Amino acid sequence: MGDWWYRNIIEPGKLPLLLALLSFVGSFLATRTVTRLIRAGKGPFRNISPGGLHIHHVVPGVVLVVIGGFGAVASGRQSIASMISAVLFGLGAGLVLDEFALVLHLDDVYWSEQGRQSVEVVVLTAAVVVLVLAGFLPFGVNDLTEQERQSRGLVVMNTATNFCLALIALGKGKARMALIGVVVPFVALFGAVRLARPGSPWAKMFYGRRPRARARAGLRAYHHDRRWAGPRRKLEDLIGGRPDPGPDPGQAPGPDPGPAADPASGPTSVTRRDSH
Repeated sequence: MGDWWYRNIIEPGKLPLLLALLSFVGSFLATRTVTRLIRAGKGPFRNISPGGLHIHHVVPGVVLVVIGGFGAVASGRQSIASMISAVLFGLGAGLVLDEFALVLHLDDVYWSEQGRQSVEVVVLTAAVVVLVLAGFLPFGVNDLTEQERQSRGLVVMNTATNFCLALIALGKGKARMALIGVVVPFVALFGAVRLARPGSPWAKMFYGRRPRARARAGLRAYHHDRRWAGPRRKLEDLIGGRPDPGPDPGQAPGPDPGPAADPASGPTSVTRRDSH
C-alpha cells in the first residue's frame, strides 16, 4: 500500500489534487446536508440573511476559489502552502458547483427541477478528477509511449484527434460523454460515432434532410431516456434531495374559456374583446 501511495500519488505530485477532491466532495455533501435540514426546519441551521439580503453559499465559494486558485499558483509544488490552497479551492468549488443551476439560470432554482443540474455537474466533476488521479490524462496523452512523447508532432496529433472526438460528441448533444471523453478517449469516440440526440446542433445541421436519421435518432433517444431517466433521478434525489413538486410538464393547459357571454342579450350575444 505504501509503494502504491508513493508511486501513484506522491511521486507524480497528485497529493494536492487528491486533497482538493476530498475537500470538494466533503464541501458539497456538508452543504447539501445543511440545506436539506434548513428546508425541513430541523437543527440549528438557518439561512444567512443580513439586513434581509439572502447570501447564497456561492458567494463564499467564489471567495475561497479565488484564494485557493491564486494561492496554488503562487506556492511551490508539493509544499504545505499548495496543499492548503488545494483544500481551500476544493471547499470553494463545492460551494460554487452546488449552486451551478442558480448561476446558469440566474434564478433561485435550487429546489426546482432545474436544480438537478447542480448535482449532475458535481458528480461529473468528481468523476473526471478521480479518473485523472487514477492515471488518465486529458486527450489521451497517457496512451503514448515514451518514444512517442518525445515527438511533439505525435503528441499534438493525438491531442487534436481526441479533442475533435470530444467536440463532436458535445455537438451531438452528449455532454456527459464529451466530458468523460476528455480523459478517456474511447468514451468520446463512442459518443462521436453514435447518432446525435434530437435538437442537438449536429442533428439540426446534418439531419434536416434525412428523415430516416431523424426518426432513428428520436427513437433511440426515447428508449435511452426511458431506461435511464428514472434511475438517474433517484440517484440525484438521494444525493441532493428531491425537488419541490411543480406543475406536470406533460399536462396540457386548460381550454380557453373564450369571450364572456352577456347574460342580458342571451346566449348568442358575446362581449367582443380586442386581441393584440
